[in-house]
Amino acid sequence: MTEGADISFVHLGISIQHMEKSFSIGGISFAYYGLIIGIGMVAGLLVAQADAKRRGQNPDIYLDFAMYVLIFSILGARIYYVIFQWDYYRNHLAEIINLRRGGLAIYGGIIAGVLTLIVFTRKRKLSFLSMADSACLGLLTGQIIGRWGNFVNCEAFGGYTDGLFAMRLKRSIVNENMISQDLLDHLIVENGIEYIQVHPTFLYESMWNLGVLLFLLWYRKRKKFTGEIMWLYLAGYGIGRTWIEGLRTDQLLIPGTSIAVSQALSVVLVVVSVSVILFCRRKAVGERKENT
Repeated sequence: MTEGADISFVHLGISIQHMEKSFSIGGISFAYYGLIIGIGMVAGLLVAQADAKRRGQNPDIYLDFAMYVLIFSILGARIYYVIFQWDYYRNHLAEIINLRRGGLAIYGGIIAGVLTLIVFTRKRKLSFLSMADSACLGLLTGQIIGRWGNFVNCEAFGGYTDGLFAMRLKRSIVNENMISQDLLDHLIVENGIEYIQVHPTFLYESMWNLGVLLFLLWYRKRKKFTGEIMWLYLAGYGIGRTWIEGLRTDQLLIPGTSIAVSQALSVVLVVVSVSVILFCRRKAVGERKENT
């Protein structure tokens, strides 16, 4: 490990001496977090459009949809986060609109995105499930890239580990609210500098989502019914998020409980999605037999 590095993957020999969270152009400061999220959104749109074109749809429809969903998904992600962190924000109302330090919950964005797509397809008289199949591929792409915004912000990490991917962070650059007692119990001090060593859960989720995306790209020509890609996405993402969320130190909890809301929602999504897939596949097989 490079001495005094802000971030180090101690067993991989990778380190970043100084983690910059923003850059300036013409005296105006821009957060890398926002830039990464923006890149993810653009890449996601291009992937969704490419899949729509492959399926014979008009890709421009997805550009029209993107103009709405980008706004409402960000709002949904922020509202979801603020709701489950209300104990803090009730006393810091001005911070609600401050996105420079992060604070976007992906499930809030997904919920808002689904609602936006429902309204959009009804207004345009289009198939919700058909558009959702392509849109989910774009969403996954955005999630894969967007998680690296958490890396830049030194957030969305897990508890202590000394495993292969263990990530060591200088304590002074981390939000103290994200440092659990487990991490304090394993605090590392070198040359008077304090470090925490964590699971890089942002990396786990990014890589898991990449695996889900590659599977869906392979499977899409084999799907048995319209909407299957959407349900497979929800099931695949939910499975990964269930175990990854259990590692994180910054969980959003259901008020009055110690249950992580994203973990609970993930379990529900997996059960519902798998049930729908099994039912629809059985129905599709039955219809084919009737037509033969």
